[in-house]
Amino acid sequence: MNRPLTPVVKHLLIINGIFYVAMLLMEASGIDLTSIFGLHFFASPHFKPYQFLTYMFMHGSLTHLLFNMFALWMFGVTLEYVWGGRRFLVYYLVTGIGAALLHTAVQYAILHGMLVDLKAFANTPTPDTYYAFIEAHVHHPSRAVYDFYNLWASTPNDTSMATQAVRQLQEYVQYQVNIPTVGASGAVFGLLLAFGMLFPNAELMLLFPPIPMRAKWFVMIYGAVELVLGIAQPGSSVAHIAHVGGMLFGFLLIRYWQRDRSRFY
Repeated sequence: MNRPLTPVVKHLLIINGIFYVAMLLMEASGIDLTSIFGLHFFASPHFKPYQFLTYMFMHGSLTHLLFNMFALWMFGVTLEYVWGGRRFLVYYLVTGIGAALLHTAVQYAILHGMLVDLKAFANTPTPDTYYAFIEAHVHHPSRAVYDFYNLWASTPNDTSMATQAVRQLQEYVQYQVNIPTVGASGAVFGLLLAFGMLFPNAELMLLFPPIPMRAKWFVMIYGAVELVLGIAQPGSSVAHIAHVGGMLFGFLLIRYWQRDRSRFY
């Protein structure tokens, strides 16, 4: 764990740092690199196929960047020593892209249902169908939303209220469609999974609480927590399913390599 920085990990750290500094500099000039390189849902006008790769080099904050880079250094150096640079890079990219694919698949299931319900509501806008949409698709709606519903419910035949409600929900859905996903977390969770599989009995020191735990238990517990959170909080600002995706694709790739020992990158 205390070995010198390895070449691929070092270059990944540098590239992530360059992307973050460029994002800040371009933002000051009025250019939003997150809209360009962050991963967007394919129904968004901002979506580009290359974002399945570039999203993992973008980060929403300095804390987000530092946390992921610390984990990349912590687990990545050991894995690169074991696998070599080429295999490590393949693994990192596969888990990062795999995380994006699973995240997009789950996002499709969520947004498709939202778009279907929006179309149905727009065809027959009523206070009841408005309320049903809010309860089904809006996480933690504001007090103003319920005030609007109560006002409309008191005058259900007011066409101006219906028009306003349709426009309001259309804007909300469009906002959801255009939210970008950024960060190396999917690939980092893939590294965590690999470390747990290769060094199951290695002890990791947790931060909260500060107790040691074997890698295999840490990976299983953390993976289970992310899966539960991904199911329980599908609209969360944290892409829990992407984390699960990184671990899933990492597991499948390692198992494939273990079965095909004639190939070594």
